[in-house]
Amino acid sequence: MLQLEHLMKTYKVGDTITHALNDVTINFRNHEFVAILGPSGSGKTTLLNVIGGLDHYDSGDIIINGKSTKNFTQTDWDAYRNNTVGFIFQSYNLIPHLSIIENVELGMTLSGVDSKERHEKAIAALKKVGLGEHIYKKPNQLSGGQMQRVAIARAIANDPDILLCDEPTGALDTKTSKDIMKIIKELSKDKLVIMVTHNPELADEYASRIVHFQDGKILSDSDPYTPPKDVKDTFHLKKTKMSYWNALKLSFTNIMTKKGQTFLTAFASSIGIIGIAIVLALSHGFQKQIDETQTKTLAQFPISISQTATDLSANSNREKSNNKNVKYRGYLTAAIPDNEKNTHQNHITQAYLNYIKKINPAYANNISFIRGTQLNLLSNNDGKISKVEFSNTNNSQNSLASAQLQSMNTMGINTNVFPTTLDSKKNSFLKTNYQLLEGKWPKASTDVVLVLNNKDEANLNALTNLGLKVKDGQKIDLSKLIGKKFKLVTNNDYYQKLSTGTYVPKTPDQAMYNSASTTITLAGVIRSKNNSQMALLDNGIAYSDNLTKKIINQNKNSEIVQAQKNSNLNVLTNQPLANSQKEQLLASLGGSSLPSSILIYPTSFDSKDKILSYLDKWNKGKKSSAKIIYTDMSGTVTQLTGGVLSGITTVLVAFAGISLITSMIMIGILTYTSVLERTKEIGILKALGARKRDITRVFDAETFILGAFSGVLGIFIAYLLTFPISAIIYNMTDMPNVAQLDWLQAIILVVIATILTMIGGHLPAKMAAKRDAAEALRSE
Repeated sequence: MLQLEHLMKTYKVGDTITHALNDVTINFRNHEFVAILGPSGSGKTTLLNVIGGLDHYDSGDIIINGKSTKNFTQTDWDAYRNNTVGFIFQSYNLIPHLSIIENVELGMTLSGVDSKERHEKAIAALKKVGLGEHIYKKPNQLSGGQMQRVAIARAIANDPDILLCDEPTGALDTKTSKDIMKIIKELSKDKLVIMVTHNPELADEYASRIVHFQDGKILSDSDPYTPPKDVKDTFHLKKTKMSYWNALKLSFTNIMTKKGQTFLTAFASSIGIIGIAIVLALSHGFQKQIDETQTKTLAQFPISISQTATDLSANSNREKSNNKNVKYRGYLTAAIPDNEKNTHQNHITQAYLNYIKKINPAYANNISFIRGTQLNLLSNNDGKISKVEFSNTNNSQNSLASAQLQSMNTMGINTNVFPTTLDSKKNSFLKTNYQLLEGKWPKASTDVVLVLNNKDEANLNALTNLGLKVKDGQKIDLSKLIGKKFKLVTNNDYYQKLSTGTYVPKTPDQAMYNSASTTITLAGVIRSKNNSQMALLDNGIAYSDNLTKKIINQNKNSEIVQAQKNSNLNVLTNQPLANSQKEQLLASLGGSSLPSSILIYPTSFDSKDKILSYLDKWNKGKKSSAKIIYTDMSGTVTQLTGGVLSGITTVLVAFAGISLITSMIMIGILTYTSVLERTKEIGILKALGARKRDITRVFDAETFILGAFSGVLGIFIAYLLTFPISAIIYNMTDMPNVAQLDWLQAIILVVIATILTMIGGHLPAKMAAKRDAAEALRSE
């Protein structure tokens, strides 16, 4: 039962005040057909809109089944329109991009009815109005009378208590009008039907009650109704809620009606994404190239730990503070050179070696210990016994090769000792960076290899030391070198003590050769791979550091080593020795297992940072003199390259991001245009009970679809562009596959594009939600 009590509705335009409803009081039965007649501008449509909740009264009250609406919230009015009233409009107000059945389902979609149930109800409603065969057609495929039947089916599909008809036959011919009136008359048997019309003949023929209206007042009522007193409140509201999925489907259907416009909009919006994606693809590709190059180059620039090190941080601080000329005062100042001030003596101990060996193999799978130990080697060439020197420089004891070792270690240059510590079979240092030309890879500590340069040249001195009589430019069959044997002689068999107390090498002979228990074998010939930039091994003979440890174990208790330990004179030359010289000579004789230098080869720059942190932990809390100072040779490369590419990428992304922001603004404008284009649709949705948030959700869903589509389209186009871009760069730089799109970045870009698009379209969506329903319905 519907009761209107003293309703007032006033419009003010300038100084003119119009009373659209002027103290209207009327009651309606639950089942009757009420026709409201009156001239244009009399307030009939306003009364219908107020009853339907499309417009709100200024004062008075509307009571529905005993429930006052004075305290209704906007959400309550939305729910009321959705499941208590149904609208039948003169202009049908169907949504053109939806099918007939989708139009009829719309009200139930808003109220959250299950898809199967609403589909069945929509079919039943369409059959009831005689359109069972047209359910999948679009509105533009129907006649005016058929479209009005669809409007009626939509109005009754959710089984409302009240049907509000605003000139339902105003746009129809006489015959069709009568057909529509018959349907409405039939519906009034179990519903309250209130119809506004200008046609008194139709009203007299079909309506059961006629109300004349003029100047906002009721002039007459053919069958007034007085309700009983103290009507019990039996009114129940079911809140409406459009799901995100339904909002997406509604928006997607609308978008698909204008595919060309949608594609152009998405393409325009994707330009920013294309720009950023290409920049990131190039950055990613170049970064991979740099990372690969840096990883390969790390062997040239290892973390070096030598007995004598330079504190580079002190140099750096001094350069920052003393980079300007002082004022000349006519005198000079004597000063120790900076390189001497910053020289630090590292005391490498066995405890420190054990600490180094615990470095995570994932961070450094190659560690080389340089010990400078002399190899006492003999060769037998056709019965002629001769000494063999593997090094390419003079390694005799008289020269004290420690000076050479010190200079090499300080510069981070390695001798021909390849690392085996932390090596694994799957990631052998030699197999990773060198190719085998002849023979086999070394397996035992007594296997050595001959290292050639990239021109397949071997060091002439190294070949001569092997006992070969060769000339410059002479070609040698590699197979003749493979398997060549050498004898490793212990100190006790290699040196003899003179009456003067000094020691000298014995003259090599067959007896010395036969005394040797260790045989060294030239296992293979190798050279560096084309894609490896490591220059660890010099041209010549290379051997494992395990061989060095073997020599130390054989000679650490030898007579010459014991003699040198007990003397401050050089046992080879009888010359005085400083402590450091004595330590180096002992190491050369195999009397010390402590290395003169340690070279750590990180697997990557990230791993290098972890290794440096690990090394720094050793120095924590120790005095300056007890600290172990390392030289980070790759740090220079890091400083030169680190941050440059990321900085360039940031700038380029920022520029490309401008177009992305422009796209967001454009989406906002397009959404606003869509709001203007779909104003009537907004009115229809509100008439069916859509809440403000539902309207916002529909347009947000549309911008979501556009944003996601433009993001995916942008990524797809950018991906296709990476192929010609990579080809062009390859032709210019010989760097392959530079443009590489990272798919995680691609997904993030799609998400960003979607979010920015939704931000750009949300304000127009909020504006759409605030549109007045009655005004929106009147728009064309």
